[in-house]
Amino acid sequence: MTTAAELFDRPSGLFSVLVAKRAAERPQVTAVVIDDRPADFAEIDAMADRVAAALQRDGAAPGEIAAIAAAASMEFVGVFLGVLRAGLAVAPLPIWTRPDALERMLADSGARTVFLDASAPTDAVSSRPAARRIALDDSANADATFADWLAPKSTRPRPVTPGPDDPFSILYSSGTTGVPKGVFRSQSSAWSHRTMAPLSEGEVLAIGTPLYATMGLGSLMRTLLGGATAVLTTKFDAPAFMRTAIAHGVTEAFLTPVQYQRILALPEFDQLDLSRFRVKAVAGAPCPLQLKAEILTRWPGQLVEYYGMTEGGVGAALNAHERPDKLHTVGRPLPGYEMRVIDEQGRQVAIGEVGELVGRAAAMTQGYFNRPEATAEIEWRDESGQRFLRSGDLGSFDDEGFITLVGRKKDMIVSGGFNIYPSDLEQALLEQEDVADAAVVGAPSQQWGETPVGFVVLRPGARADADSLMAFANGRLGKIQRLSTVRVLDDLPRSPAGKVLKAELRALCGESVG
Repeated sequence: MTTAAELFDRPSGLFSVLVAKRAAERPQVTAVVIDDRPADFAEIDAMADRVAAALQRDGAAPGEIAAIAAAASMEFVGVFLGVLRAGLAVAPLPIWTRPDALERMLADSGARTVFLDASAPTDAVSSRPAARRIALDDSANADATFADWLAPKSTRPRPVTPGPDDPFSILYSSGTTGVPKGVFRSQSSAWSHRTMAPLSEGEVLAIGTPLYATMGLGSLMRTLLGGATAVLTTKFDAPAFMRTAIAHGVTEAFLTPVQYQRILALPEFDQLDLSRFRVKAVAGAPCPLQLKAEILTRWPGQLVEYYGMTEGGVGAALNAHERPDKLHTVGRPLPGYEMRVIDEQGRQVAIGEVGELVGRAAAMTQGYFNRPEATAEIEWRDESGQRFLRSGDLGSFDDEGFITLVGRKKDMIVSGGFNIYPSDLEQALLEQEDVADAAVVGAPSQQWGETPVGFVVLRPGARADADSLMAFANGRLGKIQRLSTVRVLDDLPRSPAGKVLKAELRALCGESVG
């Protein structure tokens, strides 16, 4: 029997073929569970064959792009594998974004086949008449239903073996600001993007993020290749997620920080049977120090934080259970990743100094699809001409090689000529026991140019108010860092991948704060 390690040594063009090999070796092993609906490897593999054969029947050629605008479902998994098996590239689209942004992504991709469900904005999908629309559920705005479109049962597609430079996927930015950019990955780059070891049969991974996000899609690939089981939900709900995870014997969870916050806030959390959990992984957004400490205290097993970006090149991991003294960091660069910190002039800075993080690895994008100018903007080359990618994140290295993040470059607040890093202010707010979540943005100020404004979410039963929270935080901050105001919200606006949508918070500040 082929081991998971052997599978991970293969070229990525064989990904769907390797899943077929898993299906031949262990057809009755459960491959995926979505909303308590299980499917074994044989079922998933047969669906992938029928999808690939149907695409070939319709004249789809290797190298073309097929888009998926849908929530997690068994059909999504089958389409993802089938598209790759037919030699096409897959473009999973973020369905939560604005319809006009989704429309631009579809047009940019040039997809001739679009798989959709009721969660996709119908007007955006209808705007591309050149594409054939296949409904994965009962949504009406499509040219055919999935069941009618599929090739007949037991149909096998013609074998296709993509080359290492052929397209594997295009992952689009959310489109919350500006024009969405498609991160292009070749077959070899996609394969190199692995940052974790494959799971093995008997292990069960619970995936909290959507399948159109790097974290969700990569976790699914890792699970299927290892012959393990992936557990997903169409929409994250903390109580339902934990019931499903426990019922299916989850051994590893891969969630965003806010999802861990919501799980830990469950009144029944400390009574749950968590004995099967071996590893908790957190990624998708910066994880506050206090949250990492709480997970370590209340949830048995290992805790690993992953830091990276869809474009690749930048990647780090913190084994928090081994280094509780480094919870303020995101760990060290992953094996195979070379990372540096540069200043505004592109010069490397010394250990301990803050600058922009850049990185390089085999796992990095060749560029943004159809966007050579945007590609050039994220590239940096060292003195020997080696190509690195800019992360847009500000941070520093300590003398042990651990990375501390201080925020996004675009989110840095310049107040009265001084640089203020939002993460310092957010940390000060989170030190107040009544605060469950916090974010700080720069608001326009006639006096200072920009001034820091804090937004907080309180824990149930909290007694603190906005004024007392501001006084608490400002008592821990330097004079130039102090918050000008604090506002209490029911929730922070976040993307499904867990990132705080700071543009929405800045919009709440108005034209001028003071």
